[in-house]
Amino acid sequence: MAVYTDVNEDQLRAFLAEYDVGTLLSYKGIAEGVENSNFLLRTSGGTFILTLYEKRVNRDDLPFFLGLMDHLALKGLSCPLPIERRDGGHLGELAGRPAAMVSFLDGAWLRKPQAAHCREVGRALAAMHVAGSDFPIRRANGLTVANWRPLWDGSRERADEVQPGLREEIDLELAELEKSWPADLPEGVIHADLFPDNVFFIEDRLSGLIDFYFACNDYLAYDVAICLNAWCFEADGAFNHTKGMALIDGYVSVRPLEGNEAEALPLLARGAALRFFLTRLHDWLTTPEGALVVKKDPLEYLRKLRFHRQIGSSSEYGLRTRDLIS
Repeated sequence: MAVYTDVNEDQLRAFLAEYDVGTLLSYKGIAEGVENSNFLLRTSGGTFILTLYEKRVNRDDLPFFLGLMDHLALKGLSCPLPIERRDGGHLGELAGRPAAMVSFLDGAWLRKPQAAHCREVGRALAAMHVAGSDFPIRRANGLTVANWRPLWDGSRERADEVQPGLREEIDLELAELEKSWPADLPEGVIHADLFPDNVFFIEDRLSGLIDFYFACNDYLAYDVAICLNAWCFEADGAFNHTKGMALIDGYVSVRPLEGNEAEALPLLARGAALRFFLTRLHDWLTTPEGALVVKKDPLEYLRKLRFHRQIGSSSEYGLRTRDLIS
């Protein structure tokens, strides 16, 4: 469930008066997502997504998120375009929350993506990296290696409730990643959360990327590693090499990887798995029973982390020498 703050029709009509989008026809809450309150909005001027930003989102970050979507859309990337208010800004207030509207994208996310879809995702991710290369605003990644230990410390004492021996295993893993995390890789704007439910398809054609509310500046190859975790494992936990090769093929067709990025990819994939394990573990241990949020199993990402630990070379993900910048 992702409607934490409800709105009534009078509030919404007053909010819409600040936009040139016509009169309200209908609106309904959108159940997917975990961070913000989202509504599908239909007016005489079109169809839009309305987002109320909840307390977990820093209001100071909103110019980055909205500006980035505007920048990418104007560069030709298929993503939501923030709707401009009459005062020229993008951000308003509704029901005591910062709020914004973006354009509606046709399509649906895939429950069972195939290799061809992974190739399209890789291509779109690289296109986003290229399009974002001259975006002038910076936002640090608040969930990178420097942030994992404080996040872990909040769950560490109860970790063995989830699986015996987990505390010791993650202590060792975190120490290794902190010691070995790569330096001086190519950086830029990354999506940082490009899971299947944030990518829309119309049949086999990718129609858009959504949900840029974890976007930040970090290593570009780290975004590739996040996608390998999100797109290339099967329901039984097995890594699908064909999907991995397709995703990387799609990516390097737009932006070839450098040699140091390829060398670092297994470590980056471990880090990406740990990052999502830690946030899921925190939510698993702290979300009250009966809350209107579906808790995600942290052990899914523990299994992925253990897989990446066994990887000796990025070729095991499907990366080939010809994919690198010579």
